[in-house]
Amino acid sequence: MPFKSELWVLYLGIGLFVLAAVGVGLMISSLALTLQQALLGAFLFMVPAVLLSGFATPIVNMTPAVQALTHLDPLRYYLLILRGVFLEGAGLHLLRGEMWPLALIAVATLAAAGLLFRHRMG
Repeated sequence: MPFKSELWVLYLGIGLFVLAAVGVGLMISSLALTLQQALLGAFLFMVPAVLLSGFATPIVNMTPAVQALTHLDPLRYYLLILRGVFLEGAGLHLLRGEMWPLALIAVATLAAAGLLFRHRMG
């Protein structure tokens, strides 16, 4: 498959997704008391996240309530960025609508994880 877009746009999307995923993971581990709880929490987050991402079922075919819930899923935005970069050759100007929610999720989850960890330590 030929790569049609700019490589730095793909790297920016990957970086934002990694930050969001790390934020979610740190938030789950900040809430968990044991390794087993952290693993269960990660499993309970990842399964619905993959199902609601649009990977297997298009988001437009989901009910309106579930469609609204998908806006909290970082994987949804990451898949839209990947499709845009690889299949459409979309640049940053077209993917800005997927990048800023991903950045917002990353900031929110990393901040929440930091606050939860600080609260646990103090």
